[in-house]
Amino acid sequence: MYFISPSKGRMDFKEMMRDIVAYIKGLPTSSYKIIIGSDSQVKSDTSFVTAVIVHRLGKGARYYYRKKTQRKIKSLRQKIFYETALSLEVGGMVHRYFAESGFDDLSVEIHIDIGAYGESKDLIREVVGMVTGSGFRAKIKPEAYGASSVADKHTK
Repeated sequence: MYFISPSKGRMDFKEMMRDIVAYIKGLPTSSYKIIIGSDSQVKSDTSFVTAVIVHRLGKGARYYYRKKTQRKIKSLRQKIFYETALSLEVGGMVHRYFAESGFDDLSVEIHIDIGAYGESKDLIREVVGMVTGSGFRAKIKPEAYGASSVADKHTK
C-alpha cells in the first residue's frame, strides 16, 4: 500500500507516518488534528481515494492520499459503506502507528462524504454508528472536508 504526497511524491505507509511524525515534531507546541476521509467517482470503474490529513490548527496542513480502483459500483449505499470502510482501515493503521510511537494522545477523525441533504441522508445513522463503534470521531458534511474536498480533488 502506498500513498502520494503532493509535495514529496510516492511513499509507503511507514514513510508517510514518519513524515507525519516529523511534521508534528517540527512544531510540537501546536495542536494537531488527524483526519481521514474517502470519496469516489464512478466512470467505467469506480475510483476511490482515501486522504490522510494532518491539520496543524491555525497553521496549515499536510495531506497524503491513496487511490484504489474497483469495478463499477452503482449502488450509492454500497459506495458510501465502502468509502467508510476504506477510511476505517487507514484510520486503524494510523491509530496503531501513533500508539506504538508514543503519540497515542492524537485522536483520528473520520470524515464521511454524506450530509443531512441529498440522497445519502438516510445512511447517516448507520455510517456514523459504524465509525463511532470503531472508536473514532465521525464528521459529516459540511464539516467533512477531508472527504468532500481533499479526497474529492483526487477522484477526478
